[in-house]
Amino acid sequence: MQPLIGITTSTYVADGTGWEYNRAFVPIIRAVERAGGLPVLIPLRIADDTLRAIYARLDGVLLPGGGDVRPSAYQAEAHPLTGNIDDRRDQVEISLAQWAVRDDQPVLGICRGHQVLNVALGGTLVQDIPSQVTTTINHDGSKPRGLPAHDVTIDPASRLAGIIGSTRLAVNSLHHQSVEQPAPDMCVTAHAPDGVIEGLEMPDKRFVLSVQWHPEDMFEDDPAMLRIFQSFVGAAGGSPTR
Repeated sequence: MQPLIGITTSTYVADGTGWEYNRAFVPIIRAVERAGGLPVLIPLRIADDTLRAIYARLDGVLLPGGGDVRPSAYQAEAHPLTGNIDDRRDQVEISLAQWAVRDDQPVLGICRGHQVLNVALGGTLVQDIPSQVTTTINHDGSKPRGLPAHDVTIDPASRLAGIIGSTRLAVNSLHHQSVEQPAPDMCVTAHAPDGVIEGLEMPDKRFVLSVQWHPEDMFEDDPAMLRIFQSFVGAAGGSPTR
């Protein structure tokens, strides 16, 4: 059977009407489908027991990109440029990440998901790279989403390197925050040339892996990006992972 992959959504409030929606980025859904998974969207305005019931039926959890995590979730004061916070999403994703790691369920984090997974497990974030990190690298998405912005260097001993098939990769970039202090038991697997942490994983788990870039925007043309989703979905379906 194809594994059921839960993809978290974000809150959208329509201008004018104030009507509230939950939405997801279509390329994420398509990447999971292409990798052999059955994508299902997880709503946000639901009771805890409803969220637990949904989680109990999932084979894997995917935490996608989006806005900033509220700094109080990692015991920090808010930077003036921290914004676009979705408290319901924070609550849902932190709970799902903690449950999945506890239960050794496969988890894939992408961009915000990379950050929120780290926060859920006890790590912290750089709240604004341009004002807090000395760098000449463009992290903030001035290039089109699907075009490489910079290279990352990958730990050759990591699962990520095994999936990618290389220790160097050109990636796209669309973020102004990043992992600061990795969570306990999280291994750093990839860096940008300026030192920004671009990959994390937990080697002792079935599949807990996150990346700062957006492979869903590149998987159509780059087999290495597709393999990230295939390895995740394979783990969720019980197949061995690299």
